[in-house]
Amino acid sequence: MSGYDVIGDVHGHAEQLEKLLEMLGYAQRSGALRHPERTAVFVGDLIDRREEQQLATLRIVRSMVDAGSAQVVLGNHEFNAVAYATVNPSSFDYCRPHTTKNRRQHQEFLDEVGLDSPRHRAVIDWFRTLPLWLDLDGVRVVHACWSDADIAHLEGLLTPEHTLTDQVVVEGTTKGTRTHQAIEHVLKGPEVSMGGAYYFDKDGHPRTKARAAWWNPDAKTLQAAALLPGGTRLHDADDQPADALPDRQLADGEVPRYTDAVPVVFGHYWFTGTPVLQGDRAACVDYSAGKGGPLVAYRWDAEPVLDASRFVAC
Repeated sequence: MSGYDVIGDVHGHAEQLEKLLEMLGYAQRSGALRHPERTAVFVGDLIDRREEQQLATLRIVRSMVDAGSAQVVLGNHEFNAVAYATVNPSSFDYCRPHTTKNRRQHQEFLDEVGLDSPRHRAVIDWFRTLPLWLDLDGVRVVHACWSDADIAHLEGLLTPEHTLTDQVVVEGTTKGTRTHQAIEHVLKGPEVSMGGAYYFDKDGHPRTKARAAWWNPDAKTLQAAALLPGGTRLHDADDQPADALPDRQLADGEVPRYTDAVPVVFGHYWFTGTPVLQGDRAACVDYSAGKGGPLVAYRWDAEPVLDASRFVAC
């Protein structure tokens, strides 16, 4: 294989995925979509957010993986699915509790597979075979954040193939543990305190932390590093409307920083508009397909510096 096509968060949009793969030159052969020279790499979050296409999406991707025409890294939605199905032996409760909120976030997937059915258990077992990152020959792929310190911690706990163990699922859902922090960073991205400011998310919950641009080593202040949803209305610590975040310097180590020369491609961040690079060696391929946006791929052909013209959107 001469190149990698790194594909963003699908979130159950099977028809859109088939169209994108066709645009990229993949065709059905011997039971799977294949390309004569290239390999697809999925950044995770295959499931949730789309009715009646969860299993179709998984069939497409898994058949490609089994045929050797694709690889997949674990996304936070797959991790959540595993945690939702795994009992913590200490508490005898599920690692991801079956609350109304958690089930609602997972509803489309559960409706199709059937909670605790043989099909559900088989899918969860497959999710457990997905690595948390891929360090390929010249390019890296991770769902949310390539953090050397967090990856080093997880390497000692995962399988040799960098897939989940029961210990990682339990500790990764136990707040206050080093493993929980590592899972949060690698699969959900680091967050930074907004210094007393807050906003309400789309579900009406107050948020006192913002996602951070870990790929930008020059973002050394809160204003430069914080990633806020479009149209965010900020409030300050006195509950008054605020025009901007506090302009404070970030402490050393407050946000993981990516400074390596190896390009990294990732998903997770719900960007919108025309795909753009996050830097010469950083590219996000999540442009909100789960909310009606385009499904995006980056076609990597061994270039050490990424090129925005290599994005393909459907």
